[in-house]
Amino acid sequence: MSSPWLTPRYPLDDAALPPGPRFTIADAPPAERFIFRGGEAARAACSAVFLARLPPRLGAAGVSDQRAALWLGPDEWLLIAEGESAEVLGAAIESGLEGLPHSLVDVSHRQVGLALSGPDAARALGAGCPLDLRLKSFPAGMATRTLLDKAEIVLWRKGETEFRLEVARSFAPWLAEALAEAARGAPPT
Repeated sequence: MSSPWLTPRYPLDDAALPPGPRFTIADAPPAERFIFRGGEAARAACSAVFLARLPPRLGAAGVSDQRAALWLGPDEWLLIAEGESAEVLGAAIESGLEGLPHSLVDVSHRQVGLALSGPDAARALGAGCPLDLRLKSFPAGMATRTLLDKAEIVLWRKGETEFRLEVARSFAPWLAEALAEAARGAPPT
């Protein structure tokens, strides 16, 4: 007999994610995630193996098919790969970086991805995020690590009204509810 305490569960299983024409929160597609750290030579080699350019500075995400490389700091990137095996991808990256100083850590189970969309998405995010999320200041394709209220997040603007948010699993239910509450309280545009 299996114990319910030992049964794995997804952090958003019981969350009421709001769908709607003005603001929607949904699970992002399943993905493997790695934190990669390294110097310029390692960044270039990882870009070649990962098949998505690791940006050299804050700005646009490196994107290719189902992969994205998001700049987190001067020598740190979040690599996201949808529909991949962490073991196979991690081994391929390690093989391509042989002899180069670097760090590659699988954080796939540490984080949850949320897809936010709709005309009120930036306004809901703005209720707790210190960034200027107007399109001219945070254009489509830009990604960065920031805070949303008390939670550290990685925020990627995929389109004018479309965002991907990466957050620690333990913060996901609270964050989804905080965003839903912010969207409900947003004045109509």
